[in-house]
Amino acid sequence: MPAPERIPSRSLTGTDLVALLTEGELTVLGQIRGASNAVLYCTVARDGEEAACVYKPVAGEQPLWDFPDGNLARREVAAYEISEATGWGLVPPTVLRDGPYGEGMCQLWIDAAPEDDEADETGGEGEPPLLALVEDEAPGEGWKAVARAEVGEGRTALLVHADDARLRRLAVLDAVINNGDRKGGHLLPAPGGRLYGIDHGVTFNADDKLRTLLWGWAGEPLTAEAAEVVERLEAELAPGTPLVTRLGELITEVEIEALRGRVAGLRTTGRHPEPSGEWPSIPWPPV
Repeated sequence: MPAPERIPSRSLTGTDLVALLTEGELTVLGQIRGASNAVLYCTVARDGEEAACVYKPVAGEQPLWDFPDGNLARREVAAYEISEATGWGLVPPTVLRDGPYGEGMCQLWIDAAPEDDEADETGGEGEPPLLALVEDEAPGEGWKAVARAEVGEGRTALLVHADDARLRRLAVLDAVINNGDRKGGHLLPAPGGRLYGIDHGVTFNADDKLRTLLWGWAGEPLTAEAAEVVERLEAELAPGTPLVTRLGELITEVEIEALRGRVAGLRTTGRHPEPSGEWPSIPWPPV
């Protein structure tokens, strides 16, 4: 789906974008098909600035057996708050607001950069692929193995992801927020080398729900940068902090305690988590 004709001024900061998303006039342009919940493509305009955005009304959420009804939008906002607390900026600006179909999540639209093969067709430079299926028994240089996957006619291939520092940060964020649905289609490389993760409705469950395609670093030590982020995040999750006050408006106290436990666990082990074996570790469908 194309971006609108006008986009925000490049002078807008993250705070300005949040204000635009929160207070701007929201206009629905269409619906994004194929999503399990209602996802509306919109523009939001305020004081001469306009941006494309995604609006997911609570009224369009499908019930889930393991999450409270009408709560997914708040979890998306909570994921943005944690992303901002890490300093990595891995989740596009996301707010909770009223809209044409009631309360919902509103998130800045990200125009994904084309991959290399798409760029060749247009003559531009593209983003190297982040995921691949290979026939080899082991991943090649620059790749990390995830799992073997059936590809039809009794054949299997090795699912791999790039050994990419941006993906590794996202793997840490997913472990913190307990992301139950990190699919390939939820990875958005943006122009300029940025990488964003989207679709964080099934996060922050108090039970272990981590399902991801980013298992390549499972059991490996955290990077020094990630270890520092985890230590800082643990301090910011202490009772009474501004971050916890904000999270208290979005998820339950039990879920906040579980969040603290996951962060403390990462700090103590200093390693990326491994699949628990008690819950499917790969999302389905994987894309």
